[in-house]
Amino acid sequence: MPQLPPQARALLKSVFGYDDFRPGQAEIIAAVLEGGPVLAVMPTGSGKSMCYQLPAIIEEALTVVVSPLIALMRDQVRQMRALGVAAATLNSTNSAEENEDARRAMRAGDLRLLFVSPERLLMDGLIADLRRARPRRLAIDEAHCVSEWGHDFRPEYRDIGRAAEALGKLQVIGLTATADAATRADIAARLFPSSPQLFLHSFDRPNIALNFAVKDQPRRQLSRFLERHKGESGIIYCSSRQRTEDLARYFADQGHDALAYHAGLDQETRNRNQDRFLREDGVIAVATIAFGMGVNKPDVRFVAHADMPGSVEAYYQEIGRAGRDGLPADTLTLYSLDDMAFRRRRIDEKEIGEERRRIEHERFSALAMLCETPRCRRQTLLAYFAEEASPCGRCDLCEGKVAVFDGVIPSQKALSAVYRTGQRFGAGHIAEVLRGEPTEAVRRHGHDAIKTFGAGREHSKPEWASILRQLFAVGALQSASAEHGGFALTSKGEDILFGRETILLRSDPLTPRDRRRRKEAPSLDEATDRILAALKRKRRELAQEEGVPAYVIFADRTLIDMAEKRPATLDEMLSVHGVGERKLARYGDAFLEALNEAL
Repeated sequence: MPQLPPQARALLKSVFGYDDFRPGQAEIIAAVLEGGPVLAVMPTGSGKSMCYQLPAIIEEALTVVVSPLIALMRDQVRQMRALGVAAATLNSTNSAEENEDARRAMRAGDLRLLFVSPERLLMDGLIADLRRARPRRLAIDEAHCVSEWGHDFRPEYRDIGRAAEALGKLQVIGLTATADAATRADIAARLFPSSPQLFLHSFDRPNIALNFAVKDQPRRQLSRFLERHKGESGIIYCSSRQRTEDLARYFADQGHDALAYHAGLDQETRNRNQDRFLREDGVIAVATIAFGMGVNKPDVRFVAHADMPGSVEAYYQEIGRAGRDGLPADTLTLYSLDDMAFRRRRIDEKEIGEERRRIEHERFSALAMLCETPRCRRQTLLAYFAEEASPCGRCDLCEGKVAVFDGVIPSQKALSAVYRTGQRFGAGHIAEVLRGEPTEAVRRHGHDAIKTFGAGREHSKPEWASILRQLFAVGALQSASAEHGGFALTSKGEDILFGRETILLRSDPLTPRDRRRRKEAPSLDEATDRILAALKRKRRELAQEEGVPAYVIFADRTLIDMAEKRPATLDEMLSVHGVGERKLARYGDAFLEALNEAL
């Protein structure tokens, strides 16, 4: 096992202000410094960027970082420069002068980190310039984008391997938060000249609370969720551009600082809205999945899904944008039977091979089961990534008193009703038949005369809706028609109907209204809370003066530690988490003054 050089921990403290590495960082950094190819799969918020930042500082050599988003590149450059690390980016939003300054610093050997997009890497003679600058390594962030098996495939990432080869002998490292076995194999084959050393760390993010709910007046459900997070920054993901705009207006009318973000907005509006979210506190981004990859805002306190996500990987990546500072964060995912049917239909309509279609259906089924699982959400989520865990005791299912019961008889009744009504009706009609409700539609179709009419009076309509949804989630039912919807049996459904297969069902959870996230959040006394508010005001002033996001000055975790420790001197302030020598010199006096005024 490679060992870290002695100056690594000293620089971690003096530059970044951290007393120790996060789990997994030290071994990866040691492997990177050893010089061989490295692929690191680490959860969002675990400090992946440190794995290329610190080696560049230790070696005083150039690392080229490939990143998918200009906003993320600019953000990392700001953060590195605030720490006294020479960093630059080459991108289309820079002025010609800024790009030339970056190239000049690169040629002079003054840069430690150069951030570029995959497209830029092969443009404007950059390869030739880089060959002369002789970078030590090429670091590929969001490496899963190279793989068609990944949830966020980007064709331009395919050229990175060719660029690495053109750069000659240099180290290649890849970093991502989500990559299953197929995606990891694809990354290794496409990016690395030889097999990389693989680091696969726990996917668990215990600071993030996991909550799901069946859609029932979703605007009201989301409004209740937002009321618990007044004044906090968060993201609400939607399935369509129009829905982002409608919900952003709705929440703004309710008094929230909400703005829309999607790829259909003009570039100026998109940039303005993203900058407001990154720079200001308490802004809610209502967005499509076009927003968020690489969003490096550490104090996102919640992520909600107004519609069902596309896959388990996408869900994990999206909720991972919350709580990157390690403090408690909250999530809520709304879903419905219609969402499930829509997602399955989309897979069936794709022009892809049957093997790929089969795998995509399997992946979607895993997401449907996460929605409908009878056991701990965190256990189910981690099991998807082949990781075992005990019940967390904190998710909606662990706290919601869910009952699991033998579902064979109710499932057979439901499946029989689907079959006997012609395999073309939806959940509402099937529930009415099972409940024995002689509605106009039931009588018109003669379904009040079939054997299963009234066979399920022991369950309410919402309970039958839940049973049908669970049968759809496990693949016992499928959509009867892309145009008209309704249910039809699958071979699995036939096996359950005829007693060849058993099934367990669950009652819908009764989630407590009071949020445990509030109980987990740092418990500050009145005086500390007052000091923290003063420190945040000072941070906001400095951020506005410098034109940077507030967290570039100091993260929330640093201000909380500062408010609790109340350092009286600059030397004492060095003991605060996240205060290194550069930031101490730059901001120490201002925050000591703010502390003194607040005491």
